[in-house]
Amino acid sequence: MFLKNKKIHFVFAVIILLGFQQCNETKEKAITNESVVVEENKTIALDIEKPQLTFGFIKLTDMAPLAIAKELGFFEDEGLFVTIEAQSNWKNVLDRVIDGQIDGSHMLAGQPIAAGAGFGRQAELVTPFSMDLNGNGITVSNAVWEKMSAHVPKDAEGKPIHPIKADALAPVIDEYKREGNAFKMGMVFPVSTHNYEIRYWLAAAGINPGFYTRENIQGQVDADVLLSVTPPPQMPATLEAGTIYGYCVGEPWNQQAVFKGIGVPVTTNYDIWKNNPEKVFVMTKKFVEQYPNTAIAVTKALIRAGKWLDTPGNRPKAVGILSMPAYVGADSVVIANSMTGTFEFEKGDKRSMPDFNVFFRYHATYPFYSDGIWFLTQMRRWGQIPEMKPAEWYHQTIKEIYRPDIWSSAAQLLVEEGYLGVDELPTTDGYKPASADFIDGKKFDGKDPMSYINSFEIGNKDK
Repeated sequence: MFLKNKKIHFVFAVIILLGFQQCNETKEKAITNESVVVEENKTIALDIEKPQLTFGFIKLTDMAPLAIAKELGFFEDEGLFVTIEAQSNWKNVLDRVIDGQIDGSHMLAGQPIAAGAGFGRQAELVTPFSMDLNGNGITVSNAVWEKMSAHVPKDAEGKPIHPIKADALAPVIDEYKREGNAFKMGMVFPVSTHNYEIRYWLAAAGINPGFYTRENIQGQVDADVLLSVTPPPQMPATLEAGTIYGYCVGEPWNQQAVFKGIGVPVTTNYDIWKNNPEKVFVMTKKFVEQYPNTAIAVTKALIRAGKWLDTPGNRPKAVGILSMPAYVGADSVVIANSMTGTFEFEKGDKRSMPDFNVFFRYHATYPFYSDGIWFLTQMRRWGQIPEMKPAEWYHQTIKEIYRPDIWSSAAQLLVEEGYLGVDELPTTDGYKPASADFIDGKKFDGKDPMSYINSFEIGNKDK
């Protein structure tokens, strides 16, 4: 009887297994047929020289184009098989790309520029793709905000009027000085947008953020505020420990301070420089010359990802992807605070900010020469470029690093495939029109860097 039952059980098990196998084969056929249709109808196959790739990133929400291109199969559509690895800090990112340990990375816009301009480790790096606009904030501790808030203009309901300028912080810094305490703030890297933004914000209020010299590579000469480097994910804990009194960082680490009740974001970089460039995707010059089709294919996938991220209705799904441990790994509620068109300042003071994170609109993915030149002007302003350079040097330097030609090749293929419309391509010579959309109202013209450098009261001058 036992043997008979055993035999019956075996027969049923075989039938069930065959059923699962047939079901899986049907699914695989459907998936295969679907992918073939997509590839035949949409993707123009390039001769990929290096299909297996490894890219790096830091755990910030503006790495989103990489995560989306990976998770939604945009890389695979191009014949690319990509591994994405989180990196410990920005120096590690830079070194690993230069040394060829990874093929490319999410990177601070200032990193490839500094490497080409001679500040820090030198290398020939290029960026064919700008990852996003805006996305940063400046946060202060609760204790600093309590003192600072008294100097912030309020509306009829008693809410702070934005943008909040550093003028409200100046009396607090003076108080710390009188008590013999240095006022310490954090930023993520010496050539980060965050460093230049917090310096710009402070200097616009007459607060000296300090200068770099050959003897003082910390950039603290004559400083009213001592700025130091802290990796982004460590910012909230460093603030909570009292090591720093405020910081400038990307998301979700400003909103994390609100979520934990340890600090208050006081401004965003949208208010410091409206629609400013933030991160870029970087490869070595050697890589793009050795694997030109691969570089174009990578850029295609990232442009598609940027467009998907700015397509209405997609951000909640993006939040879910970014909250995965393999990517940003923060609580989805914290990520959603900024990624879905809002930003929370004081606890409960959540405001509409539809342009806080921009990944495609306003030609966000295009690597404009003028954006890169702005970084060069700030490097000169604060002494990272120690000597005067002629105006032509700024243009020649950035054209070796920013590669809109690769972007244009990728975008044209996307137009042919139907992923982009012709109207979504910028008509440009690589320079944006002059703009005064800065917190101090200064006019920036990328074609005239010398006038911009000389326009600041605080900063090096090139007469």
